[in-house]
Amino acid sequence: MYRYETHLHTVESSLCGVTPGSEYPRIYKERGYDGIFITDHFYGGNTRPSRDLPWDKYVDEFMKGYEEAKKVGDEIGLKVFFGLEENFEADEYLIYGIDREFLLSHPGIRNWTREQMLEWVHEAGGAIIQAHPFRDREYINPIHLFKDGCDGIELINTSNTPNDNKAAFVYGKKFDFYVQAGSDTHDKNKIGDYNAGIIFDKPIESTKDYAKRILADERPKLFYPESIIENVNDFEVKTPVEIYEAGKWKSVDVSEVYNWV
Repeated sequence: MYRYETHLHTVESSLCGVTPGSEYPRIYKERGYDGIFITDHFYGGNTRPSRDLPWDKYVDEFMKGYEEAKKVGDEIGLKVFFGLEENFEADEYLIYGIDREFLLSHPGIRNWTREQMLEWVHEAGGAIIQAHPFRDREYINPIHLFKDGCDGIELINTSNTPNDNKAAFVYGKKFDFYVQAGSDTHDKNKIGDYNAGIIFDKPIESTKDYAKRILADERPKLFYPESIIENVNDFEVKTPVEIYEAGKWKSVDVSEVYNWV
């Protein structure tokens, strides 16, 4: 059995990151993980590199958190894979299966729509997971559910509230998405509190390999604190919801969300 962290931020590349990439591998290895995905905030989100940089320089700066983590991972025998998290209108997406060369050859990514992102990432053999789909924050209005435009969802995000996770859990089960769990860790001191991830019987060989598994609907086992979804049907949605279906966005009455239970 092979255990992986799917959602992790570094101080080098995410403005909200606290811990250097180089400090994560040893901690995760000690906790029994076989690999981690570094998924720093990209251009549309809370990214650390300046958007005023030439594109190649921006990419160089953005890759630093991953590269520092990978150096240490290679030394100690922990797999470190590249991913990223992109933001649109406070709805965020974890992208797997792409690399530095993809970013360098697609400077237009800075202006892509969600639909363009899906098209180009798929063309490269990558996959897209909507992160924390029911995150409820004061800056999110409405909640955007990219139902027909992503390859799966983050069912459990242990940095979010139990209420957010319960709503995501019900959503994921209702529509039978490919699902994953992750910690969304920004700070090494909180890893113990946020312990979560995925388990496969066979080791993941690369970020491209993981994307292939997502696209083939090869579903992993999930691990996370059981307490996070106790009384799973007991949740509240306070923010308006819009869902992407059949190529267009439509409003969803909150009562319909409750009927997904």
